[in-house]
Amino acid sequence: MKLNIVYEDSYIIVAEKPPKVPSQQDKTNDMDMLSMIKEHLKVAYPQARNPYIGLVHRLDRPVGGLMIFAKTKEANAHLSEQMRDKSFKKEYYAVVCGEPENKSGILKDYLLKIGRINMSKVVSKENKNAKEAILEYKVIGTVNTDEDGVLSFVRIKLKTGRHHQIRVQFSNANMPLWGDNKYNKRFVKMKGYTQIALWATSIEFIHPKDKKVYKFESKPYKEYPFSLVLEK
Repeated sequence: MKLNIVYEDSYIIVAEKPPKVPSQQDKTNDMDMLSMIKEHLKVAYPQARNPYIGLVHRLDRPVGGLMIFAKTKEANAHLSEQMRDKSFKKEYYAVVCGEPENKSGILKDYLLKIGRINMSKVVSKENKNAKEAILEYKVIGTVNTDEDGVLSFVRIKLKTGRHHQIRVQFSNANMPLWGDNKYNKRFVKMKGYTQIALWATSIEFIHPKDKKVYKFESKPYKEYPFSLVLEK
């Protein structure tokens, strides 16, 4: 599997994670992004016996798009702090089933992670274990299909980073993501695997060394259902 590196310097690596590839090693032992980055560094810098690489954030296995990795512990600390104070900005493209009533809006919920089944659900804010989840969305376009009915292409600004946040919140708002076999009832019932239509399209952050704002963008693969919009 070829590693697509979007940007690299002495402190960070920005790479594009393909869908279906884990962010880090899991119980499947399939090739993962963190291992691929480490292998890249060993080849690129053979004099470094055990190069450091920090996993700053993760993407769900079915989700493709941009990830950033730190090449020093100091860079990792700076980027992780930006994650915590919400100054690290992340945007996504998604295809949802149906057409939102409003062309843009904010979804605000409280989510509870259910670890034993690797899912989350919307609960009351009074739940002591609930975490606030906020995102903004804008509808880019809608398409009426024979097979799936109306599909909407949306761009999402993630304000918080909760477990399965985008998938849970859109499902709760009656706009489940196309292909989501955890939160879209139609796809839960289907046999076999369907790739979820969710892509990490943009990341923006302050560089840990020069303190300048860096922004990178990536477009989803031209595969259905993204191809319905991207080819227009």
